[in-house]
Amino acid sequence: MEQADKPTAREPAVLDLAGLASDPERGAGFAEAAHRILADLVAGGAALGWVEPPSRGEVADLIGAVGAAVRAGDGSLRAAYLGGRLVGLGYWLRYTRPTHRPHADLEKVAVAAAAHGHGIGRALTTALMDDARRAGIEVLTLDARGDNEGALHLYRSLGFTEYGRLPGFVAVGERRYDKVFQMVDFRAEGRQRAR
Repeated sequence: MEQADKPTAREPAVLDLAGLASDPERGAGFAEAAHRILADLVAGGAALGWVEPPSRGEVADLIGAVGAAVRAGDGSLRAAYLGGRLVGLGYWLRYTRPTHRPHADLEKVAVAAAAHGHGIGRALTTALMDDARRAGIEVLTLDARGDNEGALHLYRSLGFTEYGRLPGFVAVGERRYDKVFQMVDFRAEGRQRAR
């Protein structure tokens, strides 16, 4: 696994699981720092799959499961740091159904509210897409809540296209939001290079 190039003062250091493991301080505090980001974002209404902020245990279990998938070659985890502080994280997991194994789902990209607007989400998503290409993933999918325009715009700008929408599918209390499905087909890139 590779680590992103050295960051400038304004660019995040985007580490993979091996990069986290090679830094005992960051590795030891990662689950707790990830919990703070995720819980704060959900408490503020972010569309991350939880209605209530996740517990420390939930996030620790999630990080453990994603780490196990990464070590098995079935996922990628990236963590963005600015000035030694975790400011974002994201991961994709390979589909488990045997007929879907060539593909993966970008399940979560989360950036601390204080770091929004600084390219952290773009850096994380780009690194995760690069990891997917290197892993031989053919199609990378994702879904997002329909009102999450910032994320949807980011994904479109990186080459994702919408392939479906479930109207009013996401329930947050009495509110309903569309569930928007997007994908990027890396096979098309291979066909273009072959020409």
